[in-house]
Amino acid sequence: MSLLQEEREIILSNEYVDKFDFAEVEEFVKNADKELFISHHFAQKKKMLVQPRGGFPTYKKQFALNEFFVNAGVDVLPLTIDSNTRLNDYATAKKMLRLSEESEQDMLNGYPLVNHGYRTTRKMITHFNKPVSLRHGTPDARLLIETAIASGIFEIEGGPITYLLPYSKNFPLDKAFLYWKYVEKVCANYSKLNMPINRESFGPLTATLVPPAITIVIQLLEMLLSLEEGVKSFSVSFSQSGSMNQDIVMGAVLKKMAKYYAEEINCGDAIVNLVYHQWMGAFPTNKDFAEQLINMSTVIASMVGADKIITKTREEASGIPTKEANAKTVANTQYTLGILNGLPNIVDEEEEENLTLEVKAIMEAVFNNEADTLWRKVFNSIKDGTIDVPFSPHIINHNEMITIRDANKNIRIIKRGNVPIPDRCFEYEKSKCDLTKDTTSIVNDIIHDIGIMQ
Repeated sequence: MSLLQEEREIILSNEYVDKFDFAEVEEFVKNADKELFISHHFAQKKKMLVQPRGGFPTYKKQFALNEFFVNAGVDVLPLTIDSNTRLNDYATAKKMLRLSEESEQDMLNGYPLVNHGYRTTRKMITHFNKPVSLRHGTPDARLLIETAIASGIFEIEGGPITYLLPYSKNFPLDKAFLYWKYVEKVCANYSKLNMPINRESFGPLTATLVPPAITIVIQLLEMLLSLEEGVKSFSVSFSQSGSMNQDIVMGAVLKKMAKYYAEEINCGDAIVNLVYHQWMGAFPTNKDFAEQLINMSTVIASMVGADKIITKTREEASGIPTKEANAKTVANTQYTLGILNGLPNIVDEEEEENLTLEVKAIMEAVFNNEADTLWRKVFNSIKDGTIDVPFSPHIINHNEMITIRDANKNIRIIKRGNVPIPDRCFEYEKSKCDLTKDTTSIVNDIIHDIGIMQ
């Protein structure tokens, strides 16, 4: 028995898991309908795929949500996991699931997949026969991913950086790298049986003034960590930044660099897709404005040539959206995409050159770290501040980089911290901002920039 298989047996002997039948799951994946694989839909390249967010605690409500989505013309169904499961607290999730079922009130903020089990969940997924994307935010997702794939969920979001730095304060980053290495290996192994399991990185990060260079570097590194374990289908992603011009440049650079670095590690045969998240910051409370924002995001997604768009709803500012609001967004987004039918993409060459130089400089610094494996190089680069995510709550993150918006709403770096932004690029970034103001005014500007869409 391989070391990986030994670890899998231990993880799946968890008391909250019904007996896991490895042979049966393998057989299921081998014979699963191609419609369940998002990699199959990406390969067809017929249109941009539309995927909402959404997860309810009970099977009944999740089933009803999926029904609404399917009727609204969804391409990819979401399965958002509750926060107890995210923290590996299956005991509380089990208790809250029972209370949700008894009271008809949602006592969890998502679907407790581990407690429902793969046999139950698979019935729902095969019933709708559409690809499902697992959205979760879990640093240790080993048990969750095993249950997801056994259920027929063949797209797994997240990664050791993107699901840790924005969400966690103390979870050890080195452990997260090792737990996600397990996830990559399991996904790679299952990918040999049928269509590839698609892995997707979480581009928005803290969704708060993250400069494009940091977003792209982290996307590329999570992609490389995944591909080096044998994953053959990967989605890099980013979210609406607040500047249409910057989004178009970001999309172009991310696509180009993903191809370049995949080939650098002899993984050019892997399929890399681009995913765009509609605005992830604070939403306007005015629901009409919220709809305009969602529409604008859809136009930009078309301009950047995204393979998939992840939608928001007009109720975003007022709590967890209803299934009706969620379905409405899907229908509206599909309608807008139908009108647009693709748009010309004119990339600002000066901005593209500047961003490319920044990304290359940071990537080079990571690769030049003295550690012996890629994950250790990345770990050290976060620890020493070579990679710095603005507004991350995690204790390992330096939080020394300071960003602000310029007059055209582009996110600019005005303090580098330890991030090796070339001098020429740094001068370019600062030249776009009014830095003659006093510190209080600059801080007020940053606060304003965070709530720009409200």
